[in-house]
Amino acid sequence: MTIPLRAITLSRSTLVLLLLGFSSGLPLALTSGTLQAWMTVENVDLKTIGFFSLVGQAYVFKFLWAPMMDRYSLPFSGRRRGWLLVCQIILVLLIAAMGTINPTTGLFALALLAVAIAFCSASQDIVFDAWKTDVLSAEERGKGAALTVLGYRIAMLVSGGVALWIADRYLGWHNTYYLMAGLMCLGLLGTLLAKEPVQPVTPPLSLHQAIRDPLKDFFNRNNTWLMITLIIFYKLGDAFAGALSTSFLIRGLGFSAADVGLVNKSLGLIATIIGALYGGALMRKWSLYRALMVFGIAQAVSNLAYWLLTVMPSHLWSMGSAVFIENLCGGMGTAAAVALLMSLCHRRYSATQFALLSALSAMGRVYVGPVAGWLVEMWHWSGFYAFTILASLPGLLLLRAAKSSLQHVDDSADFIPRSRYPLYYSLTTKGFFVGTLLAIAGLLIMLFTYLLHLPDLPMAQWLVSGGMIVAVVTTLIGVVLDILSREKHA
Repeated sequence: MTIPLRAITLSRSTLVLLLLGFSSGLPLALTSGTLQAWMTVENVDLKTIGFFSLVGQAYVFKFLWAPMMDRYSLPFSGRRRGWLLVCQIILVLLIAAMGTINPTTGLFALALLAVAIAFCSASQDIVFDAWKTDVLSAEERGKGAALTVLGYRIAMLVSGGVALWIADRYLGWHNTYYLMAGLMCLGLLGTLLAKEPVQPVTPPLSLHQAIRDPLKDFFNRNNTWLMITLIIFYKLGDAFAGALSTSFLIRGLGFSAADVGLVNKSLGLIATIIGALYGGALMRKWSLYRALMVFGIAQAVSNLAYWLLTVMPSHLWSMGSAVFIENLCGGMGTAAAVALLMSLCHRRYSATQFALLSALSAMGRVYVGPVAGWLVEMWHWSGFYAFTILASLPGLLLLRAAKSSLQHVDDSADFIPRSRYPLYYSLTTKGFFVGTLLAIAGLLIMLFTYLLHLPDLPMAQWLVSGGMIVAVVTTLIGVVLDILSREKHA
């Protein structure tokens, strides 16, 4: 392991990626797990706590306002760094403001602050991802992805487990949020140290152009729908395996919460960091396709470790080994997946395109939870973890089908334009966006009815489920068209 890791050296760019990765990961737990723990301690009802999880939808739908950040530049610090500074300063103030609220008496204000933090954090991610795409060369993307994951995971540990421990033992909840606001200043330091791209590109000339051109550029490429499904399915098996891992180790195997917290969180974090760093280093020598394939197979096989725990007598050492192997391979897969997203972005529209692609990659992670619980009830833990191995296969098959496009991306900065079935592709693309907008409308209706204390509207659930069905069906049609186009070319 030491030989490829020599590629990860201490430098200014390394420090910037670590600090900005840390700044990207810190707010997430403060509006999710840590906030849920605080509300639970303050005896807020479970329905309200569950509804607060919708705050995280900002990270999924950030592509909606990404075009504005592609089109407009602030009059200081450059096209990307100016937006980063503004987002980070606002985050410092908002996180500190959360520390002034009491969940039992100021629930509405807390909800508004959580929504605002999630929005600003997602906006920061838009610009950070665009900056990485603009600045890093093809050879540096693996390293950049690995360092980002390292900083992100450290921040998740700090704002998650460490924050809970500090709040419970020493500072209390209010002071802990003040401390987290102070730590966000590390992101400001990273932004000040960052450099704008050496060869700046011309931004879109209008907001209309900033919305239309990135989508037109992406959806007019050869094998676009294969790439979309690859992004969604590549880490699907890994997402299923991790969705209920804590419940599996406690309820399924009978380990204590303390043992699981120590092993699954601490050892799992270390394994993810090692996997990301090692995977990023290997990607400097390997092609993108080879890295994705090797790490994808490793992700699938690593789920076998959890399955073995269900059929063999479990001990602390076997549980620790399974957690380490699964998170190690998952970390390598994450580094390759982030590099894939960067490689698919045109530098002129990197903010919008990366936001859209990362939203697609998050779909599996966000929405597998309810399905995972249902599968466990139906198949029990052994059947479920056997299924997680099979769930990795579609991603690998799609990767193999997209091999020629990925090799072209490695060899050239240009993308092959699509030339066949223009009418069918146009209808498919429009159907996909109609379905997406319907689902977003349903979620917004659910949010406003809750905030305004209105009765639930069945229409909202119909919009969400109907929109998702339309989006899925049109995506499958697009994949079929891509396959037919390949056969025609052959």
